[in-house]
Amino acid sequence: MSVHFRREIDQLKKQVLSLSALVEEAVWLAVRAVQERDPRLAERVIDGDSVVDAREVAVEEECLKLLALYQPVASDLRFVVTVLKLNNDLERIGDLAVNIAGRAKYLASQPPLETAFDFAGMATKTQEMLRLALDALVNVDPVKAREVCAMDDAVDAIHREVYCLVQKGIQADPVRVDIYITTLSISRYLERLADHATNIAEDVLYMFEGRVLRHHVQEYRT
Repeated sequence: MSVHFRREIDQLKKQVLSLSALVEEAVWLAVRAVQERDPRLAERVIDGDSVVDAREVAVEEECLKLLALYQPVASDLRFVVTVLKLNNDLERIGDLAVNIAGRAKYLASQPPLETAFDFAGMATKTQEMLRLALDALVNVDPVKAREVCAMDDAVDAIHREVYCLVQKGIQADPVRVDIYITTLSISRYLERLADHATNIAEDVLYMFEGRVLRHHVQEYRT
């Protein structure tokens, strides 16, 4: 491939890294908004979503341009295809951060629940999965990518625990059903965020190994 193509690939990498940084910050702020019951932090996440959307469109357009103009093959083709796939995951993670921020605004206006949800533990695990997935992407590191995939079950288990606690909480205090449902939705958003981080990790493995692993999950969860 030409020197110009290599420069285009480098530019695409920079765009993806920029989008990744924005999304990671949005998740961090959204989690803080919930933990600190701070609607101002939540507003920052919501206001920044348009920037994430614009960057996602720019990355997609750059990928399509590279495919059309240069018709890359082998590892270069896998890289562009991988970026196209994980670009959508990054945008969806940004949307989930906005959803969490919206629920944080509501919870900030309500009295806190006495039920002990492990939100901090779930948020920490989910953020760690996202951080590792993005590190795996930056460094094309299959070891970190497999580590992300192996962590997903723990987040799923916490979400199931939250679901059970919400059920019990609603039965014991039905007047506060809206607060319990909002709490459950935040747990669900974090669980979905972890799924998208896993998708990114699987895409990194595809880029490194050249094969799709989504239907071979036991290979990295054993």
